[in-house]
Amino acid sequence: MSYCAVSFCWNSSIRLSKIKFRENANIINIFTKQYGKVSGIVYGGNSRKVRNLLQISNKIFVIYNSKNLNKIGYFKTELIEPISPRFFNDKRRTSALLSVTSILNNLLPESQPYKDLYNSLSILLNDFDNEKWPILFVYWELNLIKELGFDPNLITNLKLNPNNEILINIEVDGVKYKVPNFLITNKIPRKIDFDLIKKALIFNRNLMLNKFFIPNNLIFPKSRIILESYFNWFISFATSKAK
Repeated sequence: MSYCAVSFCWNSSIRLSKIKFRENANIINIFTKQYGKVSGIVYGGNSRKVRNLLQISNKIFVIYNSKNLNKIGYFKTELIEPISPRFFNDKRRTSALLSVTSILNNLLPESQPYKDLYNSLSILLNDFDNEKWPILFVYWELNLIKELGFDPNLITNLKLNPNNEILINIEVDGVKYKVPNFLITNKIPRKIDFDLIKKALIFNRNLMLNKFFIPNNLIFPKSRIILESYFNWFISFATSKAK
């Protein structure tokens, strides 16, 4: 039996998931520009230093080594940029980060590059301090759906809304959806409306469920549903303040 040792180096990758492997080791999944989702073992993963380094969505430098292409390899990691610690006190942004990494971890195949998707995610993470990040998040999810192979062609529904209604009913592959008009026109609203964002999140969730999660018997991430509930809370809060 012959073995082929392999070694790779990724200057920037995004941590997707982490599970305990042994007493002092974890298996983590990372999202890389060159190879998509990659799994590897990290030793010392339960130490405080490494735990902080491997926070969800952090950008990390990774050296990957494996003695056999058919077996899981080993990661040596260094922190490039902490992402999640910046938002520990922000429940909505934290839930959004958990949603992004959980969805990618569920839907991305192993070792297949998605360079455009990686670039768009890097831009989204850089824009998380922007006050319009929820709108950018919605558009990123829609782009993810397209990158994974399904384009709902929303622009073809422009004629269904001659009066420029805020919410319209469309049909995609025989399934009816309610879609905020800004996703049809592809024009970012000047003013952020949390109710509109909630409806856009629901549309994206239903589309992902029907096209990816249900057909593949996958469980939809709880963090993504929690994210919607936070926008519910803000809608209720705004309504009560108005009264």
